[in-house]
Amino acid sequence: MAITMTEAARNHVRRYLESRGRGIGIRLGVKTTGCSGLSYVLEFVDDLQEGDEVFDSDGIKVVVDAKSLVYIDGTELDYAREGLNEGFQFNNPNVSAECGCGESFHV
Repeated sequence: MAITMTEAARNHVRRYLESRGRGIGIRLGVKTTGCSGLSYVLEFVDDLQEGDEVFDSDGIKVVVDAKSLVYIDGTELDYAREGLNEGFQFNNPNVSAECGCGESFHV
């Protein structure tokens, strides 16, 4: 089991944590929502919780709860700029379908 980050994603998270002044990494999870069933949730992590899985990506910790890991195992987290838009992209090999708006997915 593994969650990875591209260099662009690591650099973005590292800069944000430095400007924030605290934090050990980023939490990646899923929640039930949207027209396809699941959507990604990202938040910065200050402390670990019991049962968290921790993946290290060149010094940046990616923290995932056990329930979410089933749906996102093998995911690569990227950060990209396309025109005026920028944000995280999730390269999840488990996705079988996505909604038209791109906000949710199904495994």
